[in-house]
Amino acid sequence: MIDTLTMNTGLINLTSLTLAADPVGHVVNHVGPSWFPFAGGWNFSMHVGQLILAGIITLGILLFAASFIKTGPESAGTERYITRNPLAHIIEVICGYLRDDTVRPLLHGRTDKFMPFLWTVFFFILVNNVLGLIPLLDIQHLLFPGLAESHAAVVGGTATQNIAVTAVLAIIAFLVVNFAGIKELGIGGYLGHMTGGAPMAVAPLIFVLELVGTFIKPVALAIRLFANMTAGHILMAVLFSFVLAGVGLVSSGSPLIGGTITVASFIGAVAINMLELFVAFLQAFVFTFLTAVFISQLAHHDDHEHHGEHDHEHAHA
Repeated sequence: MIDTLTMNTGLINLTSLTLAADPVGHVVNHVGPSWFPFAGGWNFSMHVGQLILAGIITLGILLFAASFIKTGPESAGTERYITRNPLAHIIEVICGYLRDDTVRPLLHGRTDKFMPFLWTVFFFILVNNVLGLIPLLDIQHLLFPGLAESHAAVVGGTATQNIAVTAVLAIIAFLVVNFAGIKELGIGGYLGHMTGGAPMAVAPLIFVLELVGTFIKPVALAIRLFANMTAGHILMAVLFSFVLAGVGLVSSGSPLIGGTITVASFIGAVAINMLELFVAFLQAFVFTFLTAVFISQLAHHDDHEHHGEHDHEHAHA
């Protein structure tokens, strides 16, 4: 009877501690502190600060890598083509993979034209995703308790788990995709592409479906990135709240139950954190890859014709 009562009490304490540590509080946007210079004018929030920080880091890392990814003097021989810095070499490999193995099979001769944009999108999203794995919000609240009391922060969280941020990224991709299609095909060719070459009897229906699909694509980009980043962070917050709950049970006199919950939750949280690191790279890649796919779809007829001419020339030779 005493053991049953102790277990029930432990479960009640576990539930209360878990509910008290609201996991959603770790992923929602926090307003900027009232003393921050831009807090009043822009409605500054921690995601705005995170975007600024990510932009600075992205620019700094890429400029640093670019200073090493270059051909050395002729006196160095074949060594002049080797990138010496490890970080720059990693970035060079990533850039080469994105260009040669991911985008070039889709865009062919137009690859070099779009790679600066696609590289920028990939690395900016990646830096934002990785920054979200660093507990900047919790560090600020530990160092400045006043920020925790007012639910404020200068930086923190993951900006790409904010639907407004992913929507802006998707709108930019939408504009690039469609302006690229109009420039490649012309207005008439672009509108003709929207009918898919269907007979006049069904062309209006196909046009409406293609038009709706044109707007659904960026919506899917925004929701996919937002949902994946948000779900993973909430799961990590839930697991860490169980860790705290387990510690609370240990201190309240239930070491077996509390210790088991703490260890199991901590191992699970570490595993999910590693998975989130993989997801950070994966979602940046998916966003970039799908943007390249959407660009290629608006000129695939021309690409097929171009390759058909190429094949004919080779056959003739």
